[in-house]
Amino acid sequence: MRYEPDYKAKTREKVLGEAARTMRAEGLQGMGVAAVMAKAGLTHGAFYAHFASKDELIDETIQAMILEARGRFEAVTEGLAPADALRAYVTFYLSTRHRDNTASSCPLPWIATEVPRLGAPSRKRYGAAVAGLSELVATKLRALDRPDAEADALSLASSIVAELIGALSLARAVAEKSQSDAILGRSREGILARLGLATR
Repeated sequence: MRYEPDYKAKTREKVLGEAARTMRAEGLQGMGVAAVMAKAGLTHGAFYAHFASKDELIDETIQAMILEARGRFEAVTEGLAPADALRAYVTFYLSTRHRDNTASSCPLPWIATEVPRLGAPSRKRYGAAVAGLSELVATKLRALDRPDAEADALSLASSIVAELIGALSLARAVAEKSQSDAILGRSREGILARLGLATR
């Protein structure tokens, strides 16, 4: 059977897509190779044409999801002045819509509970992703008209990213919607106030 030249790349992308959906819905415990391949419409035996091991599949899935999250930051902030970009991203990230969109929301909060059980490559990629998001935020902070913007931009950005991830994690974990909404609202208001970006 003849395949299109990009067949292997498209098939790999399809497997990664199914793996990401499985990880979001079921965590690492649901990441059985046979199940993921079946969801992708492929046989278990075809797996090794694309990945050397289950660990490699997990690592590549996390990487693909992280790149997607970075793209979302750029989409939310595109064309906006630095202050408006930061306000828009914090507002988006700590929104009920983002909280409830488990199918394609930022993977950093829920992966945080899974990564400690993974190997060094996945932990390093996760660390690089957190650092990368922090640098994106820091770039916007440096462009603000603040006397301390250049000196503490990365430190401040890192604390903001940590709070974004933590607040979203807690908001998803609690059972009461009112409590969840309050966590998002208070964190959102606190971050924006700390940056001098609170809406009046």
